[in-house]
Amino acid sequence: MVTHVPAEAHGDERGALLAFVEAQRGGLRRAVLGLSDEQATQTPSASELSLFGLVKHVAECELNWLRLAQQKPNERARTQETWGDGFRVEGDETLAGVLAFWDGVTSETEEFIRSVDSMDDTFPLPEAPWFPKGDVSMRWLMLHLVEEIARHAGHADIIRESLDGATAFELVARAQKG
Repeated sequence: MVTHVPAEAHGDERGALLAFVEAQRGGLRRAVLGLSDEQATQTPSASELSLFGLVKHVAECELNWLRLAQQKPNERARTQETWGDGFRVEGDETLAGVLAFWDGVTSETEEFIRSVDSMDDTFPLPEAPWFPKGDVSMRWLMLHLVEEIARHAGHADIIRESLDGATAFELVARAQKG
């Protein structure tokens, strides 16, 4: 079963970019469909990655990019010492709670992108070896979110299949049944 990104209205670049980001979010969200917190925190491969950790990381990552674009402080900023915690359960966190947090971030991202004057608007990136130098556009931000989330959705597909054999297409079918 295939998922399709709906075609945008003619000239609706924002809508198209938001739809592609949402399609990748859906892939990651489907990977945790029907799992308990215990299942979502399992690490079935040589990697330390869990589905819970991937969802938490992507939610925090999207928030970080949003705050950079808004030029606001990130209330969940990680340091070098706490970076790994962005992939682990902390305290009383639950998968449902992390998904709800991500829902809020995704709504804020959409609202922000729809409010900017132009996709050509730019924002500065901090000096770091993992960032391009200089300013990037809102368009670049959205394309980067597609890239970032898609990469982790692929990781999630492999982890989910390792947990219980459920494939991405099977999970699409389950999600469509409701």
